[in-house]
Amino acid sequence: MIRLLGYFFGIGTAVALLVAAGVAVYVGNLSKDLPDYEVLARYEPPVTTRIHASDGSLMAEYAHERRLYLPIQAIPDRVKAAFLSAEDKNFYNHPGIDIQGIGRAAVRYVSGGPMQGGSTITQQVAKNFLLTNEQTLDRKIKEAVLSFRIEEAYSKDRILELYLNEIFFGLGAYGIAGAALTYFDKSVNELTTADAAYLAALPKGPANYHPFRHTERAIERRNWVIDQMVENNYISRDEAEKAKAEGLGVKPR
Repeated sequence: MIRLLGYFFGIGTAVALLVAAGVAVYVGNLSKDLPDYEVLARYEPPVTTRIHASDGSLMAEYAHERRLYLPIQAIPDRVKAAFLSAEDKNFYNHPGIDIQGIGRAAVRYVSGGPMQGGSTITQQVAKNFLLTNEQTLDRKIKEAVLSFRIEEAYSKDRILELYLNEIFFGLGAYGIAGAALTYFDKSVNELTTADAAYLAALPKGPANYHPFRHTERAIERRNWVIDQMVENNYISRDEAEKAKAEGLGVKPR
């Protein structure tokens, strides 16, 4: 019996080594032609051109993507807290990927479902700047490899800055500063906790949480983000209840 168990153990070990070698070769081949992540260091997004009258009043704006770029130091902590709570609460601690999230997504894919979920903020930067939106296993692997490389090359603050300035919020707004103006006619510094939570709810699907077409759904998602901010110790329960009692307050420009 012991000899038989040893035989099966040896076979199992050999199979595991072969599978690991195959996976390594597969990932290595995918990694050969990855985009150059160093372009992130030279990132210059298209921004809004503004024309002012002689008295300083705004006359007109022209933009293909309505965006104002903000350095991470200019973004208030409560705004960053809302996005971290909504998208990636372990952002400042992980190496670029969420192992458990990737595992869940892989199991879902192998079971015949779509490839989705598990994306960290770093993975979203890799996808938005360097890859396509195709829902395939190959793309997810490339995304993970690029995320490791991005984390090695850039600080967490730089990665978060790229993310907050690039994402699409709906209503033609790109980046957190453009979204604050478009939805609330406010600067980022003027956003309340409720405002920030609603904006943090939008990147998952702006059309799904449209402030006028899907108001109830938008408020429900915003309140979920607020609850996550409490869970992550960014705000108190009293602050959360006050924020959840507010309407959306959206004033599109």
